[in-house]
Amino acid sequence: MAAPRMVIASFLLVCLILSSLVEAEQVETVQATVTSSQGKGRINCAAACAARCRLASRQKMCLRACGTCCARCSCVPPGTSGNRDVCPCYATMTTHGGRLKCP
Repeated sequence: MAAPRMVIASFLLVCLILSSLVEAEQVETVQATVTSSQGKGRINCAAACAARCRLASRQKMCLRACGTCCARCSCVPPGTSGNRDVCPCYATMTTHGGRLKCP
C-alpha cells in the first residue's frame, strides 16, 4: 500500500516543481517586457489595454480608464487582472473617491 502513495507523492512534487519553474519563467518574461517598454518611453496603449480589458464586463469603461493610466504611466500590467506589482505607477493611481483607478 505504501508504494502507490509514494508514486502519487512523487508525482505531485514533480508537478509543483514544474509549475514553479513555469511561473518563474513568466515573471522574467514580463519583467523584461516592462523594462524594454519603459526604456522606450512609449508603448502601444491601445493594444495593451485591449489585452488587459478583453474579459471585462464593462469594456468601454475599462478601456477608457486603462488608456488614461497607460498614458500617464507608460506601462500596463500583463494579463487581464492582477500583476500590479509590475507597474507601480499604474497600481497606485486612485480616483477622487480613493478607489483604484486602473483596471
